[in-house]
Amino acid sequence: MDITGLLITVVLFLIMFGIGLSLTIQDFKNIVLFPKAFSIGLTIQMIALPLIAFVIAYYSNLPPEFKIGLIITAACPGGTTSGFLTYMFRGNVALSVSLTSINSFMTLFSIPLIVNIAMNYFMGNNVAFSLPFLYAAKEIFIVTILPIAIGVIVKRNFFTWAVIIEKRMRYVLMILLGIVFGIMFFANENNGGAGLKYEDIFQIFGYSLTLNIACIMFGFLLSLLLKLGKQNAFTIGIEAGVHNTTLGFLVAGNMLHNQMMMKPILIYAMFSFWTALIFGYFIMNLKNKKNGQI
Repeated sequence: MDITGLLITVVLFLIMFGIGLSLTIQDFKNIVLFPKAFSIGLTIQMIALPLIAFVIAYYSNLPPEFKIGLIITAACPGGTTSGFLTYMFRGNVALSVSLTSINSFMTLFSIPLIVNIAMNYFMGNNVAFSLPFLYAAKEIFIVTILPIAIGVIVKRNFFTWAVIIEKRMRYVLMILLGIVFGIMFFANENNGGAGLKYEDIFQIFGYSLTLNIACIMFGFLLSLLLKLGKQNAFTIGIEAGVHNTTLGFLVAGNMLHNQMMMKPILIYAMFSFWTALIFGYFIMNLKNKKNGQI
């Protein structure tokens, strides 16, 4: 594993550890308290979003590796950023945290399955590699489930320290994520980067943006249609549009060792926070105009 791959693993471990520190018993009780919103949100994340990515990839003229990169992006769960945006715009934070944590557990099984289906379909007999299920499950377990479990245990036994660590970790993670994205974006492939070129950005950006907007709006509008309430619909929309792209880097780079698959994930990560931020301000302005609440 190169230095960039190791850094991605460490940062992802710390992100999931931070999520574990933020969890409480009440968060898991919320799954029972809000079963409809939770089950619909989880179904959207695990099934609908990869299908949306598959449709976009199918009708695009992108190379197979780029198509698979889009699907990997959609298969990743939400991250700490989605929880922050939900809190910022007064969404259902408990629902957001529950969806992020449980979906992170489920990726142990879903990502290997989805990625292998995508590679078999788009690359067929030309595929020179695959994602072994047990290997992928083990790697994802180490960087998602294990640190979440450690975080939960630490908070339960050392609550005061856990609160202090969680607050300080946010700043450390921002710096580390900035370093990871900087290396990925600017460095060439030999130096651990994605080898991203201007042609790649022009080729991929439109499809990545379409995926992002489609995910946000599908999650939001379907939730409204199913009468989950505007607050829950907003939360699910954010969870659907903001993904843990660091996990995508781990799958495409560390597991599959394919730089081309990393490029759509990196481009998606460049703007997904900002589009979600715009979505949040738009919904908030609508709320203010109607003098109601989300």
